[in-house]
Amino acid sequence: MPTQIAFHDHDHSCCEGGVLAHADARVREAGLRLTPVRRRALEILLENHRAMGAYDVLDRLAADGFGDQPPVAYRALDFLVEHGLAHRIRRLNAYAACMHPQTDHAPVFMICRDCNAVAEAMAQDVRAAVRAVADAASFTVERVNVEVLGLCPACQEVAQ
Repeated sequence: MPTQIAFHDHDHSCCEGGVLAHADARVREAGLRLTPVRRRALEILLENHRAMGAYDVLDRLAADGFGDQPPVAYRALDFLVEHGLAHRIRRLNAYAACMHPQTDHAPVFMICRDCNAVAEAMAQDVRAAVRAVADAASFTVERVNVEVLGLCPACQEVAQ
């Protein structure tokens, strides 16, 4: 998904449908299952371009009959993160669906400090720069995750 879409009106069903289709295929290829609770957790994360806390996801899962104990949400979210279908956004202590699960990428998250909207961008140049610095230091990179704080277009308009 192009980065600019997350902050503007668009047919969000394309975001959801594409990610869900890829998630089904990816999990099946790995010999795993996208159980009903895992699938529903991913669907919840895909509903909009905002990161959600585990307890927000848990509330939604409980409302859908999946149980109300924290491990229900945490296990589903951990599975999604482990298999590249979601990301943990540390600044917000929250989770967001991966909008580019078909691509090996270093996510850059643009986080609106007012409304908490999140846009995920693929940043291969960032990844290459980190790897070059790491190689020079004989350091092995396991994960690159960049979080950028600012204002989305809607919040910029309100601030003016």
